[in-house]
Amino acid sequence: MVKVRFAPSPTGIPHIGSTRTALFNYLFSQANKGEFILRIEDTDRKRLVTGAEEAILESLRWLGLKYDGEITHQSQRLEIYKKYVQQLVDKKLAHEKGWSNLGKTPGK
Repeated sequence: MVKVRFAPSPTGIPHIGSTRTALFNYLFSQANKGEFILRIEDTDRKRLVTGAEEAILESLRWLGLKYDGEITHQSQRLEIYKKYVQQLVDKKLAHEKGWSNLGKTPGK
């Protein structure tokens, strides 16, 4: 099954680029009998804007785009990410104080 997501950051009102992405992903999921997932990228706490998430939801409602399941908030998944980051650090695929080694081939 096809799963696509729309992952806006609640840092202001939705702009045309994010709206286009939501529309294309929604249409793709519908054409392929898949799921359209909404994931709020709220980990950048300094840039969060009060009311921005509601503006995102309102824009989706206005467009008639219905997401499947519950809304996922990235900030609620930090423990999951910490677990996998630690695995990468333990395998020496990442540094504890930065991401500069991520994506490099081990031993090179």
